[in-house]
Amino acid sequence: MRETALRVLVADDQQDVLEALRLLLKAEGFAIETASSPAGVLAAAESREFDVALIDLNYTRDTTSGQEGLDLLGRLTALDPTLPVVVMTAWASVDVAVAAMHRGARDFVQKPWENARLLAILRTQAELARALRNGQRLEAENRALRGEGGPRLIADSAAMRPVLDMISRVGPSDANVLITGENGSGKGTVAQALHAVSSRAGRPLVTVNAGGLSEGVFESELFGHVKGAFTDAKADRVGRFELADGGTLFLDEIANVPMNLQPKLLRVLETGEFERVGSSRTRKVDVRILSATNADLHAEVAAGRFRQDLLFRINTIEIRVPPLRERREDLPLLGQHFLKAHTLRYRKKVTGFDQGALRALTEHGWPGNVRELDHAIERAVLMCQGETIKPADLGLRTAAEAQGKLEEMSLEEVEAFLIKKALSRYDGNVSRAADALGLSRSALYRRLQRYGL
Repeated sequence: MRETALRVLVADDQQDVLEALRLLLKAEGFAIETASSPAGVLAAAESREFDVALIDLNYTRDTTSGQEGLDLLGRLTALDPTLPVVVMTAWASVDVAVAAMHRGARDFVQKPWENARLLAILRTQAELARALRNGQRLEAENRALRGEGGPRLIADSAAMRPVLDMISRVGPSDANVLITGENGSGKGTVAQALHAVSSRAGRPLVTVNAGGLSEGVFESELFGHVKGAFTDAKADRVGRFELADGGTLFLDEIANVPMNLQPKLLRVLETGEFERVGSSRTRKVDVRILSATNADLHAEVAAGRFRQDLLFRINTIEIRVPPLRERREDLPLLGQHFLKAHTLRYRKKVTGFDQGALRALTEHGWPGNVRELDHAIERAVLMCQGETIKPADLGLRTAAEAQGKLEEMSLEEVEAFLIKKALSRYDGNVSRAADALGLSRSALYRRLQRYGL
């Protein structure tokens, strides 16, 4: 099943800007609501839930300082701490970017924006926020890892106890941590928890999805660039390392870092020093590194695709997140959690699962892990016609059933089925599944995101 559209709140006082963004985001499948004033933004955020907000920094108070937008950012963050806010302005400066990040912004874009970069930022932040909210909605039922406000992992199985223990012991330190596990198993949630229990919890947690970046923009994303560094560099841009200064940088799918850029990444991890693309000025940052991958990095080193010294630098501590099939004791708790989250979201009165649905949940292989479970239950809540979810509502097909009905399936359903089958065959290893399907890793990652696997 295709996941529900990511909901974006867009705010700007210029109607032509709002219309341009509406057309761009609608074409990419986002659900958009617009506002032209801070009051309109707050009214929308108070009455509806959004996955990400994109707000201008300048409205009617003045034209260049960005103060009105910074004030709005603070009020939005106070209203909904789980809502990621991306700020934009035509009067960009490093000072304004840093001020916005310190007030809770997740990223910063300049007008005129680059469509590909803007879309990548909004999609990444919205998907992370949706995943985080799914992990926090029922906080009273989950194990707390830190105080009242920190992220929580829904885990009560023996397989997850070492993960929780490592978070408690390693989280408060500044040690670099490598989080391994299959796609959809919850590596991002573990990173959130590690940051939340650290001394850096009050500073930004900045995420880079290495699997979703092309080699051409990777260096600029990490380190930033100066105006004129390349054809489309129309203004200075802050990179993720600078945005994360004093906080934590989460390098997701780190196995996809291009080989020619790994020495530069190694240098900044060792010394904290780097240069923006096109600049000779050396900058220094203080950043804790959390990394994640579902690849076997030791095998990647042996194959010459990943530097051994970089591996040593990122995995001071390694935390393996078990796949869902190894923590089946958590299925009832996770199932009830997602059920309540989606009944709240869609305002439906669904109270539980019948015995057949519970049996289907228990017997399914879950090649897409917790993420697949979330989407299956979201589908079930939407399809359920009574107060109890039945097996058919979940839409979980066995391999035999799917093979017998291929001619009845859409092209997208067939593709999703084949991807699930390949992931199951190779125990969630994306690299091997991509090879078997004749896809590049990045192409397979895009499909995993599209189908919620």
